Amino acid sequence: MKNDSNSDNKISLREAISIGIGGMVGGGIFAVLGLAVSLAQGGTPIAFLFAGIIASLTAYSYSKLSVAFPDRGGTVKFVNQGFGKTVFSGTINNLLWVSYIIMLSLYASAFGSYAPNLLELTGNKTYDSHIYLSAIIVVATAINYYSIKVVSKIESYAVVIKLIILLGFIIIGIYGLFGNPNTQQLAMTNWENPLLLLTGGMVIFVAYEGFELIANAAPDIINPKKNIPKAYNYSVWFVVFLYIIIAIVTVGSLPFNEIAKAEDYVLAEAAKPMLGKIGFSIITVAALISTFSAINASLYGGSRVSFELAEDDELPHHLTSMLWNQPIGLLITAVLTLVLANALELESISTAGSAGFLLIFAVVNYIAFKQSTSIKGNKLIPFLGFIGCSAAFITLIIQQYTSNLIGVIVIISIILLCFILEFLFKKFLSK
Repeated sequence: MKNDSNSDNKISLREAISIGIGGMVGGGIFAVLGLAVSLAQGGTPIAFLFAGIIASLTAYSYSKLSVAFPDRGGTVKFVNQGFGKTVFSGTINNLLWVSYIIMLSLYASAFGSYAPNLLELTGNKTYDSHIYLSAIIVVATAINYYSIKVVSKIESYAVVIKLIILLGFIIIGIYGLFGNPNTQQLAMTNWENPLLLLTGGMVIFVAYEGFELIANAAPDIINPKKNIPKAYNYSVWFVVFLYIIIAIVTVGSLPFNEIAKAEDYVLAEAAKPMLGKIGFSIITVAALISTFSAINASLYGGSRVSFELAEDDELPHHLTSMLWNQPIGLLITAVLTLVLANALELESISTAGSAGFLLIFAVVNYIAFKQSTSIKGNKLIPFLGFIGCSAAFITLIIQQYTSNLIGVIVIISIILLCFILEFLFKKFLSK
């Protein structure tokens, strides 16, 4: 793909930061906040900080690689740059595509959890949830087929709307903490042990993965040497602080038993003490807009990844073919998302998504460490990122093995399947 030098296609620093923030503050925080509290209890803000530190180390590696190798393939190109077109790089890149599908399932699952609170369809919340999550995947797929311009327009409006609502929630929420007896839940005595705090942070790591979308925009960013590192840093640290404050407000507003009861839509529940039913409805609408825009953007991103992989001969070349003016990967991504979102529980989806991205980010950090001289980067930061992501991946698998075996089986099966299929493809089909 050629880089268009037309200034109309250029991306400013502000727009690049918006891509990063929009990618992170998608459906993630709405989907996983309740899950984080169930694992870390009063230490939830610390769990988000742990995950944020690992995200910021990885963002450094991404910024250096994006400046050195600007390409719309983003992560796919970095992995191929580091390892060549091997079975290993193919496995990691296929895992990226599957991780997009897992993220889409997470966003759809969150949409399905929030929507019945506004309008019940059958009187059974489980049935309603499945109807809503399936419908939103179908609608978003139709929009992607209709016009990519509409997808980017929805995303640009959604970023502004969800940030205004979340910042409003924070301002009113902090005011509501004064005199609220639940603030004592934030005391260290209510924190889980350090291992569970770390695990809590890793299960919800999916809430941070969206910064990697900046890499896909790198060729079009104005003054890349200066603006690409700024875009990564500003967007990641803005979101880290945003999540920590949201976690403080949530844990300080509601008793743990109420948070557990409303685990799948806890952010809306946390608005109730300050704003009553209206607050609940406003946050629910914000969650629906956020998750819908995240599904839209991720469907497009997922179909691009499958197209890039097919172009690089890491997936069958048939995936470069088009259906209704879009890569065939768009339809495949949508169908697989429908299956996964309807088949798995939220915690299993979140565990699989976080584990997938931790493994991919460990590899990207290793590439930045290995190529630190050619990319003019610091050796220590990518090394710490590699150790952090690897340790977090292992910790997540070990801890979830006892409490969420299905999630662990899903992620190990996905990794093995990506390897076996890539091995067979390279050996027998790739000519």
